Amino acid sequence: MLKTITGKINGNQSLTCAEALWLLSEADLLAVGKLADGIRKRLHPENLVTFVVDRNVNYTNVCESKCRFCAFFREEGAADAYLLAEEDIYAKIRELVEAGGTQLLMQGGLHPSLGIDWFERLFREIKRRFPAVQNHSLSPAEITQIASISKLTIPETLKRLKEAGLDSVPGGGAEILVDSVRQEISPKKIGWEGWAAVMSEAARLGMPTTATMMFGSRERPEDIVEHLFRVRELQEQGGSFTAFIPWTYQPGNTELGGKTATGVEYLKVLALSRIILNNIPNIQASWVTQGAKMAQVALFFGANDLGGTMLEENVVAAAGCCFRMSMEEMVGLIKGAGFRATQRTTLYRTIREF
Repeated sequence: MLKTITGKINGNQSLTCAEALWLLSEADLLAVGKLADGIRKRLHPENLVTFVVDRNVNYTNVCESKCRFCAFFREEGAADAYLLAEEDIYAKIRELVEAGGTQLLMQGGLHPSLGIDWFERLFREIKRRFPAVQNHSLSPAEITQIASISKLTIPETLKRLKEAGLDSVPGGGAEILVDSVRQEISPKKIGWEGWAAVMSEAARLGMPTTATMMFGSRERPEDIVEHLFRVRELQEQGGSFTAFIPWTYQPGNTELGGKTATGVEYLKVLALSRIILNNIPNIQASWVTQGAKMAQVALFFGANDLGGTMLEENVVAAAGCCFRMSMEEMVGLIKGAGFRATQRTTLYRTIREF
């Protein structure tokens, strides 16, 4: 089987679901890693590893979805529930700009009363004050919530958000794009087709997007494969995914509990992502959940990007996973693994090489 798969990869042919499942469930980790590393070298022969200087501003922790895997959300009226004041949001963005940052990632909960007017006003003012910052914000679930509250369609909502200053849409809330899994871990959140509909519409409007996968909770290997093939198909149908980011479920302080995936499982899924998603240019390693050492290893298992330095991040931290990294540490990590470090924009344009 490995010989057949290797031949197909060398011929730039797509694998079948059965072949992908065999790589995930039965193949040797290092053999899968070698295949993924070969694809990375072919797509990114310059020996560069990229990163973006960004900030994740979690504008609210009030959320109606109450996903069982999430330790961040609070019910409206809870003692520690919050909605950031607009001036506080601007202050956080100002700190990002002063630190040389270029990407704003604004994500929060599915707030029951934040309609499109609130976001339009906020995004217009962000664009007015910080025109050089890429507003890479909201998830498909949040956009669907805004549409529902505002009694708008998804196309109407995205069009208005784009006109107000939303530049691109991150792929948060994908978890596993299989509804049987979603019913178990996030029963109140949109199904996989709802997630896909937002991403397809964003692409139709010319907005760049990313795709993610959270694994290690309740899914089977078959579900991981299904997720990857659904992402690949969305891209084939006109998607605008610039990158794919797999990351592991963090069980701390969550209702779902259980254990997280092992480092071996993380590397296997990361490598398989690079192999299957041959139509998505970049694969991002999740140092936020894996830490710096594993992030270095991931660069030899298909990853060519380390995401953001994240001046702030609260959702994963709420589950007890709290890695932090400065730009200097990021550059040192990349160079320490034998690569050339490059700061990029959200859209993978080079800002500077170190």
